[in-house]
Amino acid sequence: MSGAAAGGAGVAADARPAIPRGLKLQWEAAQEAHVLLFPEGQVLLNGSAAEIMSRCDGVRTVAEIVADIERTHSLSGIADDVGAFVALALAKRWLELRP
Repeated sequence: MSGAAAGGAGVAADARPAIPRGLKLQWEAAQEAHVLLFPEGQVLLNGSAAEIMSRCDGVRTVAEIVADIERTHSLSGIADDVGAFVALALAKRWLELRP
């Protein structure tokens, strides 16, 4: 899958997304959800978004993130959805790509 798009969003399967410096993903017990904290506020993440964001460490590729989620949750065919979320998170600057 190297270099191939992870989905219709155009994020390469070999891209390595990461949470940028200054942002922090954490569990908020009071809200019973993961949140992405940044200087201007926070974003409440649904379960799927949290599953993806928690794997965006700048080391794993999008393809590896997809494979890990599929294996962990006995799913298949989620590459397009993961790619679309990563593209959205990149556009909102919740993620960045690492070399």
